[in-house]
Amino acid sequence: MTLFVNLAGLVIIGLIVWWFWMSTPRAQRATSDVIDVLVDGGVYTPARIEVPAGQAVKLRFLRKDPSPCAEKVLFDELGIAADLPVGQPVELTVTPKTAGEYAFTCQMQMYRGTLVVKA
Repeated sequence: MTLFVNLAGLVIIGLIVWWFWMSTPRAQRATSDVIDVLVDGGVYTPARIEVPAGQAVKLRFLRKDPSPCAEKVLFDELGIAADLPVGQPVELTVTPKTAGEYAFTCQMQMYRGTLVVKA
């Protein structure tokens, strides 16, 4: 019985590590002027967004999660931050100049997303 409990614990730990640090969501390419990003249930949807370098893109965040963690979205490397009131869409215009990956997170870094900028 002890062996079973220990194995179950290891499996659960492995799933937690994979979910928070190792999983990579599929990227959504910018196909329109505005990309809607849902903030709910501990995740940004989509959590990975592809955009071309040097082109302005509007991200419209809609927060449904009332937890304090979801109150802000931060693009630290781009120097952009915004408050996200519950149930009110917030549009951010982002113009990344160089190719690369730019993280966006909540202030506690539990919500995580990536803006993938292609050359």
